[in-house]
Amino acid sequence: MPAFLRILLTGLGIFVVQWLMLGRLTLWGAYPDVVLLFVAWLGVRKGRQWGAVGGFVFGFLMDAVYATWGLHMLVKTIIGFTLGLFPSSEREGLLILPRQAFLGGLVVALVHNGIFVTLLALQAGARNAFLVTGLWIGSALYTAFVGTLASLFSYR
Repeated sequence: MPAFLRILLTGLGIFVVQWLMLGRLTLWGAYPDVVLLFVAWLGVRKGRQWGAVGGFVFGFLMDAVYATWGLHMLVKTIIGFTLGLFPSSEREGLLILPRQAFLGGLVVALVHNGIFVTLLALQAGARNAFLVTGLWIGSALYTAFVGTLASLFSYR
């Protein structure tokens, strides 16, 4: 199977899991974003062009499902492109350890959720503490925890 098709099917599977299962597994209003982890992995593993296109496509799908037109798409495209800018000499053989997955997932989710919450607050005209505690920090910690679990299962 070509690499493009394999990555597309994997991303669609991750999107469906996010939409049908993980988006409903909230802890105090926070939810994990495995699509963000996939876009981050795509940017780090394949480069800025793959990261940006992956962020655009899967962000568009998330916007369609959650009715946040343009927000997920913009922020995930920025994250995928930015992470793809960092050069790696061994992109294909990249192995992510659990502690790296937690810290990397936390930093990426904090940046992503910070931009997303800011744009969401500006769009909705909302100001409350839940945007910061629940959606920004809580979802970032939850996403980092799920990323750590995923790295444990993929660790060889």
